[in-house]
Amino acid sequence: MRIDILTLFPDMFTGPFNESIIKRAREQGIVEIVLHNIRNYSDDKHRRVDDYPFGGGAGMVMQIVPVAKLIEQLKKERSYDDIIYLSPDGERFNQQIANRLSLSNNLILLCGHYKGVDQRIRDHYITREISIGDYVLTGGELAAAVIADAVVRVIPGVISDETSALSDSFQDNLLAPPVYTRPAEYNGWRVPDVLLSGHQKKIDEWREQQAMERTKRLRPDLLESGE
Repeated sequence: MRIDILTLFPDMFTGPFNESIIKRAREQGIVEIVLHNIRNYSDDKHRRVDDYPFGGGAGMVMQIVPVAKLIEQLKKERSYDDIIYLSPDGERFNQQIANRLSLSNNLILLCGHYKGVDQRIRDHYITREISIGDYVLTGGELAAAVIADAVVRVIPGVISDETSALSDSFQDNLLAPPVYTRPAEYNGWRVPDVLLSGHQKKIDEWREQQAMERTKRLRPDLLESGE
């Protein structure tokens, strides 16, 4: 998979993409993440990429020209499964969307800023708009990092134990069951006996029951959305 990220602040991705699982996936050639500085495509000598909105009003708007030039260049080089704009207007990101996007070959993630990007970019280039929550960030970079992380980790081969990703919270619209590790007792607090029994069928049944009970208690909306 290749993910092209269009941003005004490429240095914001240095930490998230150069550590842990994403770093290993890039080193193994499972995923290629390419950062593009939108300012490099500005016609302005000061590399300006924003301007006042037509019709007046507060705030600035990302100009159409540098974004369009960059997208057009990338589309000449390869075809893209989706060109995604990170926006609070978009559909709410969840595990099911991450699973589907992980099947893509090439994705573009456009990070918005200011009051947003010129609507013509959204009308003519964007194929999907995604939000990571009902709140506003200073830019789309953090959202892009979240989406890239969630998508990459479910690509086969990224996590050495692939069954681990399949048992994460939100797979099958359930929260994950409680997990424990050694020691089996600490400060009088014991690990449930069933997990120490070695009886795999009973352990699986216990985990399924716990996942259901935890979801009903903490996120009943997940059960409703899965009906």
